[in-house]
Order: sequence, then C-alpha cells, then structure tokens
Amino acid sequence: MMNPITKSIDLGDGRTITLETGKLAKQADGSVMLRMGNTMMLATVCAAKDANPGVDFMPLQVEYKEKFAAYGRFPGGFTRREGRASDYEILICRLVDRALRPLFPDDYHAEVFVNIILFSADGEDMPDALAGLAASAALAVSDIPFHGPISEVRVARIDGKFVVNPTFQQLEQADMDIMVGATMDNIMMVEGEFKEVSEAEMLEAIKVAHEAIKVQCQAQIELMEMVGTTVKREYCHEENDEELRKDVWAKCYDKAYAVAASGNTNKHERVNNFAAIVEEYKANLTEEELAEKGALISRYYHDVEKEAMRRSILDEGKRLDGRKTTEIRPIWSEVDYLPGAHGSAVFTRGETQSLTTVTLGTKLDEKIIDDVLNNGRERFLLHYNFPPFSTGDARPQRGVGRREIGHGNLAHRALKPMIPANYPYVIRVVSDILESNGSSSMATVCAGTLALMDAGVQIKKPVTGIAMGLISENKGTNFAVLSDILGDEDHLGDMDFKVCGTKDGITATQMDIKVDGLSYEILEKALNQAREGRLHIMGKILETLAEPRQDLKDNAPRIEVLNIAKDFIGAVIGPGGKIIQGIQEETGATVTIEEIDGHGRVEISATNKQSIDAALAKIKGIVTVPEVGEVYMAKVRSVMPYGAFCEILPGKDGLLHISEISWERIEDMEKAGVKEGDEIEVKLIDIDPKTGKLKLSRKVLLPRPPRPERPNKEDKKDA
Repeated sequence: MMNPITKSIDLGDGRTITLETGKLAKQADGSVMLRMGNTMMLATVCAAKDANPGVDFMPLQVEYKEKFAAYGRFPGGFTRREGRASDYEILICRLVDRALRPLFPDDYHAEVFVNIILFSADGEDMPDALAGLAASAALAVSDIPFHGPISEVRVARIDGKFVVNPTFQQLEQADMDIMVGATMDNIMMVEGEFKEVSEAEMLEAIKVAHEAIKVQCQAQIELMEMVGTTVKREYCHEENDEELRKDVWAKCYDKAYAVAASGNTNKHERVNNFAAIVEEYKANLTEEELAEKGALISRYYHDVEKEAMRRSILDEGKRLDGRKTTEIRPIWSEVDYLPGAHGSAVFTRGETQSLTTVTLGTKLDEKIIDDVLNNGRERFLLHYNFPPFSTGDARPQRGVGRREIGHGNLAHRALKPMIPANYPYVIRVVSDILESNGSSSMATVCAGTLALMDAGVQIKKPVTGIAMGLISENKGTNFAVLSDILGDEDHLGDMDFKVCGTKDGITATQMDIKVDGLSYEILEKALNQAREGRLHIMGKILETLAEPRQDLKDNAPRIEVLNIAKDFIGAVIGPGGKIIQGIQEETGATVTIEEIDGHGRVEISATNKQSIDAALAKIKGIVTVPEVGEVYMAKVRSVMPYGAFCEILPGKDGLLHISEISWERIEDMEKAGVKEGDEIEVKLIDIDPKTGKLKLSRKVLLPRPPRPERPNKEDKKDA
C-alpha cells in the first residue's frame, strides 16, 4: 500500500480538517478523503480525454450522495438501498456545481464528473459545508485544468457572534445561515437564509466566510505541491479560424449593437432580430462552407452578441429592453383568481409570470423527511414548476429538474420565516411559471406572498424578491449594476444576484458570480440597489392586497387545536384507536393527536364548525377532570335496586344513590322515575380518595320541601 499524502487544516476552534489522497480510489483522475471529527467523505473526479464533437460548453456533472450506513441507519422503502437523490442532496450538488463551473477554462469542453460520497457521520458536524472543499481538493490533486482551488463554508450568527461551520445544534439558535463559495481572491457563490438582517450584516458574514476559505484554499495549494500536480494536462478542444472570427465581427457587430440598443421590449422579436443577423451572414456562404464553418460562425457570433449587449449598457446605459439600470419592469397582480383553491394569485413582471396556489391541510398532510442526517416533518411546502411553454419551447416536460428544486428552495427559504409560529395548518404553496424572461423564482416569492394573504394565512410581513445583474470590465473599474434582469442579461452578464426580504430586512439570497475581481464595494452597491427594487415591488403587490384576509375561504378546512395533559393521550386514542375513530365517525371531523414537549397536541379539522364543536366537546369530556361541586348533565347508563349509574363525562360514571334522587323517601327504584337512557342534571358531591368513585346527587339541585311545624307547649296544654 502506498503511503497516503495528507494535509491538515486547523479551524481554530479545536476542530481539524484532514485531506488525504493516494490511498483510496486511485484510478480516478483525482480523489481525496476528507475527515473532520467522525465525518468522512470521499470526493473523486474523472474527466474524458477529449471533448465530444460539436460540444462548445462545459459538460460538468456533480453528484453528492449520503450513505445511510454513514450514520448507522437502514434506508427506507422495500429495496432497503439508496435510491434517487433526495432534494437535500440535489441542493448540495447545485452548491458545489455553481462554485466550480466558472473556474474551468473557457475552451475546455471535456466531460467532467465530480462525485462526493458521505461515508461516515456523527450527527454533529454538518457535511454539506465540506462538500465543496472535498470536490476542489480532488480537482487540485488531479491533472484536470482548473482555475482553483475553491472552498465553501457555512457561517451562522449565534447570539451576535459569527460561527464558521456550526454544528447542527448550534445552527438551531442562529438568525443567519449563509453558505459561501470562493477562491483565494474572489467570491463565487452565496446562498443563505436570514431572519430579516440588513445588507451590511450580510456583507460582514460573507467577509468572515472568505477569510476562512482563504486558509482552506492555501492548504489545497500546498497539497497540490506535495502531490506534484501543479502542471495540468494539455488539451485542444477548439479549432479556431482567426480570419473568420474577424470577418464575423466586422460584418455583424454594428448590426448586433443596433438591436441591443434598440430598446425592443418584446423578447421573441429581439431574439429573432439577433438571429436574422447571423442568418444573413451565413446566407452568403456556400453549402460546403456552411458545413465546414457553421458551428464556428455561431460561436463567434455569440461573442459578438454578448459584447454588443455589454457595450450598449456600459457606454450608453441602454439595456436590451430600453430600461435604465435601476428600472423595474411593469408589474400587475391579481388575487383570488382560482375559486377552487384555498388561496391564489397571479404575479406578472414584464414577461415573467407566476400563477401560485396555496392549499391548507392538517397534520396528515405533513411531508415526512427521511434523509440520512435529517429526519422529521415539514409543515410548510413550496413547489416550483417550470414548464417548457413558459419560454415558448416546443419540447415535452419530463418531471422536476434540479433547477426547479433549487429555485423552489430559494423561494421556500424566503417565505418560511414569515409563517407564524405554531400555525395549525400544513401549508403547500405551488408556483407554476407561465411565462419566463428574468427571475421566475423571485416572481414565485411575490406571488407566494399574495396567495398566502389571499388564503387568510396571517403572515408576519409581506416578502418580495428581485434579481440583480452586473456588467463589468477591467476587474470592476467600469461596471453597471442592473435591477430586475432579463434572461439574456443573466446569461451574458457577470453576476446573478437574487435578494428576498421584507421592508425590515433580508430573508433569503442566492448569488452566482462569473467574473474575477468583484469588490465588496460593488456588492454593497448591488445590495442597496436591490433593496430599493424590493421596496418598489412591495408597494405594487400591496396595492393588490394590503394585508392577509381575516378569515379562510369557505372551502378551506377549519382547525381547532387543543393541548391536553400527557396522561390523557391514551384515553383519547382508546384501545386500538377505538375512541378516536369513534369520535371521527360520529362527528365527521378529522382528529390527530401527538405528544409534543411533554403534553398532547390534538388537532380537530373539518369543513364546518358543527363537526369541530361536536368533536371538541367529546374530547374535552374525556380529558376534563371531574370536580366536586360541579353540575353535570348526566346520562343514565344502568339502574340498580340501590340507585343508578350515570355518565357525567365520557368514560366517567358515578353512582346516584336512591337516597340522593329526591328529598322524599323512595323505597323502590321502580318508583323513582329514573330509567336507563334518561338525561338528568346531577351534582358531584364527593370523590372517594381511595377508590376514585364518584358520588352524585340529584336532590341537592331540587327545592327542599318545608319541614312540618311542631306543636308548641301552649297548644299541648289546651289539648
């Protein structure tokens, strides 16, 4: 066995990260086993030797997988083995991909596969914050061309102090949870959720993260030197024709610039106008020349179009649709659009449109989460759908993609902090994107806010979101920050920066940076400009619906929540669920019960108040403790020679003795006028301290007859 090469990183808080290579998975182009405490993950990277014909992009695929054995667990399901990636694993893949992808050479087009597998976990340290470091280290020890290294860390703010890579337990106390990916010099990726923090506080967290990342990047550089992979493989994935490139630029640039600066607000017309330029150029070529040079012409023209758009913005301040850099596209919105939904809204900003619904449910509708390290139930769900017709594409829809999961997660994190604590309903928000040209995830946040308010969910504050862009040159010395970016401005620009929040602070953010040298000053400007845009959008949606409706829709379920003593949980459920099932059958209500924090939480739901009240009365009867002196309407269960047994509360019977039925002496129960099934009013007069038996009285509730007068002494003498 070869002696492995290791490099340790001191985190400064008693924890150490160790990177080990040369021991496992040696046939991969690069492999590193990362260890922190008892958390261990293996990252491998393999790249094809050559690019596939016709490929002019970076075909990178990142996979992150957590083994259930890592935490000593069996997978669920019939097969008892790991299956398709969970939403959580997909989100980690995206975090790593977004930090790595911009750092491969522009002309490198070979397929690259990055696999990160969690093999051991202790349930304390969060492995997702280590995946980016492991992947970058595997690239560092390989000969694959890569302008890294990078690393990713999580920063949480707990009691006002920043903590790098907090534990699961620490994160529960945080008001800020942000993941940052960066190189030694530049921030590449940011994603996080917050409890209404300011722009300055978010920037401070990014700076703290970057300082920690620099240490981890330096360790990778030293590991690379120890392994001897500072020289990367040679490749040639592009064949260029400089004469053709110059000819395309000379004949197409001015025309492309005219389209870019025309201010056409129609996306499809603009796309067609750009396409007509390159088609006109190709029309002058023979079929043989097109077959030979067609792909090169398209690639060169893409660069022409990109530069024309950027120059129009930087030189003249003219965006593709004619807006100013800070201008937001026209907005209109509508609520209560779908009568069958519990809440609905349409939000349209320019050529981006979301139709969002809200469905309210009971505990039975909770989402069960069964990941390796994350188990529990989710009561607030948000699903985002992006059908092909939203961009005019003629292709089939094949299920939910990674992009949809990522965009839905961002909107989920933005809205979740505004759901009231202990809200009795399970909430599902579904955003269907009907048009898209510019951030549809931010449209989802805005439409989600309106739909929640339309449903009568008493959210703490409205939330809106905006996507920002950046066009820069000369390492940020000349730049323009763009508010409410178009799809092309995202694709051809240097930054995609989404910010969500209330009027009082940020609740979620996602940022991808594609350029070197982005300063914190530019970031600060982008954040402040985003805040102005968010507040503008906030004003627009509040014109449609200013506050949550005071009541739910008629078709929404009604829920009452009752907290009971832990000892009564079994009594409400009954043997084999007999009691709770009987309550549901008799009343038509749905009843669920669970133990939370040492007490029983009962949820009663139905579409009408009568069913809820009936079920509530029965449950209260079960859990109510009889009190001496209280008057009850009792039902006679059985009649005995010495009295009647009466049910004063569900499952609680007491004895009404024959002597307690009436003030008059009764010799026989047949003459007492009490029959089985009668309902009579009784008073609880005693509880036997030893047996707990209940003693009832009816006569104490009846007027006492006057006593007969006794004859006095004078009357006796006369007699």
